[in-house]
Amino acid sequence: MPDPTPNLDDLRYPIGRFNAAAAGSRAEQIDTLRNLPSNLRTAVAGLNDTQLDTPYREGGWTVRQLVHHIADSHANAYIRFKLALTEDNPTIKPYDEAAWANLPDSRLAIDPSLALTDAVHVRLVSLLESMTDTDYQKTFRHPERGGPVSLSNNLAVYDWHSRHHLAHITRLRERMGW
Repeated sequence: MPDPTPNLDDLRYPIGRFNAAAAGSRAEQIDTLRNLPSNLRTAVAGLNDTQLDTPYREGGWTVRQLVHHIADSHANAYIRFKLALTEDNPTIKPYDEAAWANLPDSRLAIDPSLALTDAVHVRLVSLLESMTDTDYQKTFRHPERGGPVSLSNNLAVYDWHSRHHLAHITRLRERMGW
């Protein structure tokens, strides 16, 4: 009989690791970002504080931290798109995601981060839909990743990032019977 307990890699990467070659169409990726705020609200609907403070895996972030992380990360993504659209291959500022997830504001109620995700995604999706093929070839430099990152690749990353963290929450709920 198969072991019903997922292995660590399945828990850490519930939809698999990022693979640019497996990314869907640009329209599908934008739809993922358009739908993330409502999908995230659905994923956390009805969770109490104890459930929100449950890590999605041993040693992983809590659901609360995931919600705050998504808001932080996608706000940074929005700024990175704007920088690359208005500057020539700008060097972006990386940040320590784990350190941010441990700051006091990541222990707040999730409503402010849900609202921030709503607002950022309205603007981000509007921006993405206005971009031309030439715009998607523009780049920024991520100091920790070396070479230039195209906005086309960055869109694929955030499509994956959205589905990745949403799956952390939804699969935890399935495993816990919430």
